[in-house]
Amino acid sequence: MNRDFYSKLVFELSQPGRKGYKLPDNHLPEVKLPENLRRTSELSLPEVDEPSVVRHYNNMSTNNFGVDTGFYPLGSCTMKYNPKINEEIAAHPSFVSLHPATPDKAVQGALELYYTLQCALSEIGGMAEFTLNPYAGAHGELTGLLVIRAYHNSRGDVKRTKVIVPDSAHGTNPASAAVAGLEIIEVKSRPDGTVDVEDLKPLLDDTVAAVMMTNPNTLGIFEKNIPEIASLVHAAGALLYYDGANLNPMLGMARPGDMGFDVMHINLHKTFSTPHGGGGPGAGPVGVRAGLEQFLPNPRVVKNQDGSFSVVTDGKSLGSISAHLGNFAVEARALSYILSLGRQGLKEAGKLATLNANYVKESLKDVYCLPIEGVCKHEFVFDGLADKSTGVTTLNVAKRLLDHGYHAPTIYFPLLFHESLMIEPTETESLQTLDEFIAVMRDIAREATETPDVVKNAPLNTPISHPDDTEAALHPIVNYTELTEL
Repeated sequence: MNRDFYSKLVFELSQPGRKGYKLPDNHLPEVKLPENLRRTSELSLPEVDEPSVVRHYNNMSTNNFGVDTGFYPLGSCTMKYNPKINEEIAAHPSFVSLHPATPDKAVQGALELYYTLQCALSEIGGMAEFTLNPYAGAHGELTGLLVIRAYHNSRGDVKRTKVIVPDSAHGTNPASAAVAGLEIIEVKSRPDGTVDVEDLKPLLDDTVAAVMMTNPNTLGIFEKNIPEIASLVHAAGALLYYDGANLNPMLGMARPGDMGFDVMHINLHKTFSTPHGGGGPGAGPVGVRAGLEQFLPNPRVVKNQDGSFSVVTDGKSLGSISAHLGNFAVEARALSYILSLGRQGLKEAGKLATLNANYVKESLKDVYCLPIEGVCKHEFVFDGLADKSTGVTTLNVAKRLLDHGYHAPTIYFPLLFHESLMIEPTETESLQTLDEFIAVMRDIAREATETPDVVKNAPLNTPISHPDDTEAALHPIVNYTELTEL
């Protein structure tokens, strides 16, 4: 295989007999493994010197992309820059050395952090109480739905087994409902992207446990009919669930609890600052309105009359949904972020996220198809290029962006449009960064008309250029032996 040093695997750098380090003799007696546990062939490990190892892993690291290296306009994911002070707090030796089973009296500081964050999120969300135990947004959805099931079951209303989900919802909504053992019913959207109230009305009966909604929705549009929807849902005896994935633009401006939502989750890693590319880490705290607190999962952190803090369990709880008290490092980052910004700072974050999204949208809507006009919130969705005659797809545009040093936006979601391209700038990007991104997007639109093959063959200057997506999915190369056989 003809690849340079910077793209080679460590196995390709291997040379027989080359060594980088030798373990010292330990003078311990030899222990022979049972015959059935021994290898029948030599262990295939690379033989490389120390400089090659160091260079290899440093070069590999430069192929990673994140908010610390460039603009990451991944719609629906809120990939904002994460202040480094939050990382310092989460990495504090007094936190990272704690064991989950340490007695309460020995970890009062950690429990106070947990309790303070519970209270802060309750204020931000307009809820009575929060649990921080869920490990991710989807885990929070499942937990919230289990709270709803526990609530209905406690009243003997066991026939409520349906969850209504908008056709614009995140895919985790119906997935979480299915895992919770509930049946999914879809409600349609209106041409303006909001939930069709008239389509919702006949779906509401005494078998519906909950309606799940995201506000603003996945199109970045504020659901202005929430008060009416909440009234209809509650009149039917069901509960209203808030998917908090898009909470960022609402910070300090509107609270789900005030809108009529009964249960909600928050993606701490999105809204409150934790690097979450590559699948983690995350946290999905769940908040409930007054009257539902007892159903939150065990264990819970409470403040005692003497000002101390304790970890307790409740017999009415739905049970345990995680090993202990959730992802503590993510919780530490979130509280650091909230306290750093304060009430006014959080409100400004929401405003700037909305301003940035509308600025980019308005600057590009003449060359990209904007299916729904009007003011958006933190994100917006194009339906591919305005000029469809070139044959250049949303996937082509996304790959061409890689050549310019930008991470691609979310593509082909939501499913309401054939060529969806969802862009979320977040509040942390400067006007200069946005203008540069806009210029590149406009240049790609020009290329699609003048030299469409350039866009269709992108990316051209990445470590791996223009792979066959179908072939890669159907026949993935998962080990070095398969690679050498190509």
